[in-house]
Amino acid sequence: MKGWKFLQFIKFLSVGVANTLVGLSVIYSAKWFFNVGDVAANALGYSVGLLVSFTLNSRWTFAHQGPRLPAMLKFLLVSLVAYGMNLLTVMIAIHYVGLNDYIAQALGIPPYTLTSFFASKYLVFRTKSEPNERLQLDNQ
Repeated sequence: MKGWKFLQFIKFLSVGVANTLVGLSVIYSAKWFFNVGDVAANALGYSVGLLVSFTLNSRWTFAHQGPRLPAMLKFLLVSLVAYGMNLLTVMIAIHYVGLNDYIAQALGIPPYTLTSFFASKYLVFRTKSEPNERLQLDNQ
């Protein structure tokens, strides 16, 4: 991975940490201060986390300058697909490989992260001029 590509991936991981912290804070706050049930608190926390993730990734990680609404809809679809990859990995690890549940959950993180990163980079936040920019950067 070239330096700028690696830096972009590091930014993406940093956004993931931030979105996780914000999401958990919302979940815990909703439960503690407002006595919200687990399902509603979880949905609220994940919704806020997805908004944080979309905002930071579109502006900071990928510097997206295209239309926001189509990108957001694609981002939500990518998040669902990435979650599916996570869940598939976890279920296979538990039910077919026979791994411990906690280890299986940890093994679900890389497929989620990689699916989300590459789909975000090449499908959600891709711009029409990006292939030319990539060519110029690769030739330097």
